[in-house]
Amino acid sequence: MALSMSTLVGVRCIGADGAHGKPRNHRRRRRMTGTSALHVHLDVLAGFVAFGVVAAATPGPNNLMLMTSGAKFGFARTLPHLAGVVLGFSLMVALVGLGLDAVFQRVPQLLPVMRILGSLYMLWLAMKIAFAGPIGEVEGGGSPLGFFAAAAFQWVNPKAWVAILGALAAYAPMTDTYAQSVALMVGLFTAITLPSAGAWALFGAALKRLLADPRAVRPFNLVMAVILAASIAPMLFE
Repeated sequence: MALSMSTLVGVRCIGADGAHGKPRNHRRRRRMTGTSALHVHLDVLAGFVAFGVVAAATPGPNNLMLMTSGAKFGFARTLPHLAGVVLGFSLMVALVGLGLDAVFQRVPQLLPVMRILGSLYMLWLAMKIAFAGPIGEVEGGGSPLGFFAAAAFQWVNPKAWVAILGALAAYAPMTDTYAQSVALMVGLFTAITLPSAGAWALFGAALKRLLADPRAVRPFNLVMAVILAASIAPMLFE
């Protein structure tokens, strides 16, 4: 039996290296090409795009803050805030998707603490919005949120955590490898979030002239503050 097996192995080796050497190399090249190519499952991709549009376009802390900033400071002065939201969120998707989630699995108490801290911060922002004065008063003493502050805010934003963890859990099979899926999610989230966030900031900037009137700014600020505070509740219980 041992002789028979060795003979069989010898025949396979001779056949692969001799007359049939080219097909074997061809199959190897084809396998190598297949593993490196990006194969997207379109049904999962479509579901992710729909999820991303809803998550990016619906009212939430980022969008409400961008609209308020656009209304008070104008679109141009809100651009660093806008860039911080888009790039900060995309970086968060990449880091969480490529391994940072392991930290939260080892220390599960950390994520609820971050959600609570983020919620407290947003309640503080809501209170500031509620008692802010007309546009002229704000421009005289206030300043919009900067790039790094907006990017850092993503890590304490409950909606960002819910969106990222939900996307990673539901749409990881978008490609044949997890790393490719995460990379594709980063690109798609960036492409979806940029116009959506920009639209919210532009909408706020369009209200700037109206909000120069003290009679109009107080109801607007109160409504925005209430919506911002209310947006925290459902995300705390995810």
